[in-house]
Amino acid sequence: MLDLHLNLTPEKPAPSMFTGPVAPDENVVYDLLVIGAGPAGLNAALYAKRKGRNVAVFGDRVGGQMLNTSMVENYIGTSQNSGYELSQKFGNDIEALGIPILSGYLIDGWQQEEDDVIKLYATNRKQYRGKTVLLATGSTPRKLGIPGEIELADRGVSYCAICDGPLFKQKRLIVAGGGNAAAEAALDLARIGREVTVVQRSEFRADHILMAELEKLDNVTLLTQTQIERINGEEHVENIEVYDKVRGERYVIEADAVFVEIGHDPNLGPFKMDLEVNDNGEIIVDQCNRTNIPGVFAAGDVTETMYKQIVIAAADGAQAALSINNELTTGESRMQTAAHKERNC
Repeated sequence: MLDLHLNLTPEKPAPSMFTGPVAPDENVVYDLLVIGAGPAGLNAALYAKRKGRNVAVFGDRVGGQMLNTSMVENYIGTSQNSGYELSQKFGNDIEALGIPILSGYLIDGWQQEEDDVIKLYATNRKQYRGKTVLLATGSTPRKLGIPGEIELADRGVSYCAICDGPLFKQKRLIVAGGGNAAAEAALDLARIGREVTVVQRSEFRADHILMAELEKLDNVTLLTQTQIERINGEEHVENIEVYDKVRGERYVIEADAVFVEIGHDPNLGPFKMDLEVNDNGEIIVDQCNRTNIPGVFAAGDVTETMYKQIVIAAADGAQAALSINNELTTGESRMQTAAHKERNC
């Protein structure tokens, strides 16, 4: 089943009050069906609509991952907004254009029909048809699965160092993970925090050049063969409990925030068995956001884009919409050849 939650961090996620002006019509063949109501999906819908395309959006919660972000300070032109407030602004723009949204249901099946129309099956037991589909379903950050993680989410536990790091200037910071994402997060946080401790349950897998840079920093401590067992705190993160596998000892590390950087799981839903993906399970797209499935495009965090950021996802959605509009205009179908990826959008 397609999981359209773009971030499942909080135990009780913030609600989205936006429900859309109208629901999609089963009797209409849309130019574009957008699956996902986060930044990529909503901006794609806006761009497609402004190109005169008939578009519908399907998303469990309008705003997606933004709804679970306490403060957005790096989206230009918005000053300081909570993720909820920014989601409402995005939703209002969609409503103003009269774009139908099916919110609160999931897409759990699809079918390619003989007339090159794609049919989507929703959990409201209805079917929707479109000439093209955009997958903007995001990805879910992997969890440590330990006590205190969910309880202290958004109160010191974060899954995005770029997003939340500036909130913890001169604080004691923990990075959980040992790959490139964790190493890059630690390098960024070392310029912000007073102390940064990187905790890896086995050995570090990050590139040598990244580890070499970390080892030069006086305010960074690297721990291997160390398991984080619990995150403690009342109103916010106060410390973590760890287990040293080599010494067989348990001890406490004082901390103000924990950044979990152990990867993301892309939300592929019913398209999972048919899509071409990379080793991380992210959808492989060409420069025009086309996937290997004719008529199916992808944008945002569900693809192999390097940085998972609101502004990047929104821009990727805009690019995908423009590519889709061009394909619908020219009547050009998806050519499944290696040479196809060299074509212009």
